[in-house]
Amino acid sequence: MIEKTQNNKHKVDFFVDLNSKFDIIAPQSKNYIKDTLCLIKNQLGLSSILSIILFGSQASKSRENSCISDCDLLIILKDNVSTSSLKKVEKYFYALEIKHNFREYNSNILKKILFSIQQSTGMFVSHFLTKRKYCVNTKFHKIFNVNRVFSILFAPRKIVLGSVLSNNLTLYGIPLDEVIQNLSYPSIDMFKSLIMNLMISLFSIFILPFKSLHAVKYQLEAVKWSLRASNFYTCKRSKSLEEIIDQFITKKTHMNFKLIKSDDTSFYTQFLNLRKQPKDLLTFMLLAPWKIVKIHIKGFLLKKY
Repeated sequence: MIEKTQNNKHKVDFFVDLNSKFDIIAPQSKNYIKDTLCLIKNQLGLSSILSIILFGSQASKSRENSCISDCDLLIILKDNVSTSSLKKVEKYFYALEIKHNFREYNSNILKKILFSIQQSTGMFVSHFLTKRKYCVNTKFHKIFNVNRVFSILFAPRKIVLGSVLSNNLTLYGIPLDEVIQNLSYPSIDMFKSLIMNLMISLFSIFILPFKSLHAVKYQLEAVKWSLRASNFYTCKRSKSLEEIIDQFITKKTHMNFKLIKSDDTSFYTQFLNLRKQPKDLLTFMLLAPWKIVKIHIKGFLLKKY
């Protein structure tokens, strides 16, 4: 279960024996995970770990991680770990994210505000430290360490959890689907997804004049989350972004018309290209809110089809 390594570069004396899935992960994420395990060893002890789960773009079979992707690492600890210990170790994880270029240093007041927003929403956060009981009871805000009020009012909690369950790699311990079970996916989650992603989209337009804040990152996240939520609500399984886009452009609804027309093809081409090479493209930024609305409408219509 625990083995020694001579990896002096990462200063890891002992690490959890991760399974072979660890080998297919991008080097940046590998190094981050190694340092994460070293941190847990020093602060909590490796015996406190129940599971290590990688999800999101880094876990996608189609290798969808881009230069703006975070790591999306879920570490489930045993219930005997104290809440105070969790809070104490949390601050060190943000330092690791900065070290491995998953997060920028908060050098000014605007970036400090953005950091608070990211913490509240779970956006561009690469670690989620939680306990087994929170996963069993599907306490969303405790699993992802987000603002509880935001979680209740705006987060499409069951759709997000379902999407994570259908697209993850178990690097160590108990698989996630043995911890989180019996989920249902209410329609209200789609309304929450629409509201949340519209808020993020409009916020990104608001901060567009501040070049250092990289507004396009937030717009890209809003579009991506909309596509993933609508896809999962429709078919209950994860697909690559290219597959989802193809479905949402070409598939007809039960009303026998295409809600998303050919003029949207260029928008989604821009979306995929901007994920690879982000830049604040004004036309994309201004079109995104309406596209997000259309994505959710199409999701509802395809669900009924």
